[in-house]
Amino acid sequence: MKKRHIMLGITGGIAAYKACDIVNLLRKEGHSVQAVMTNAAQQFITPLTLQSLTGETVYTDADIFKLMEKVNIEHINVAQRADLALIAPATANTIGKIAGGIADDALSTSMVSLKSGTPRIIAPAMNTEIYNNPIVQDNIEKLKQYGFKFVGPREGMLACGDRGIGVIEHPKAIVQSVLEELEKLD
Repeated sequence: MKKRHIMLGITGGIAAYKACDIVNLLRKEGHSVQAVMTNAAQQFITPLTLQSLTGETVYTDADIFKLMEKVNIEHINVAQRADLALIAPATANTIGKIAGGIADDALSTSMVSLKSGTPRIIAPAMNTEIYNNPIVQDNIEKLKQYGFKFVGPREGMLACGDRGIGVIEHPKAIVQSVLEELEKLD
């Protein structure tokens, strides 16, 4: 398989730490990974952690204004270079933004800037009640109609102590979905 460039979006939830495992698994497959983090994601893991794991610059909301000073707007270039975009974990907030075409942070702007035909995978992680909310389900269905692939969530023990659907899929399963989508590009 040809080695590819993957844009990894990370949103704010306790499952954000799983992004580190996903990065390691993708890098072991020989792919490069560029992380784009929401402000909330940075409350759980740091850009420095991801930069150390990916060997690439990590883009955050704070970077947008610095980058806009350049003629060559980097957060757009990150999206344009991506062979595949993955958001893991994905919160209801980010899913809703993307479904609504909202581009008000580094990740949502990158997602709406992807080249046409770029595979998009979302691995949701959230409380069961949030996941089952009809508005969230409508947003997921809308994105599926646009060709987004969803991996998980699965049932299990949630961070709040509840048991139910909303646990992020295992990193190996997420990476397997990425690899399957990348094979279609070869």
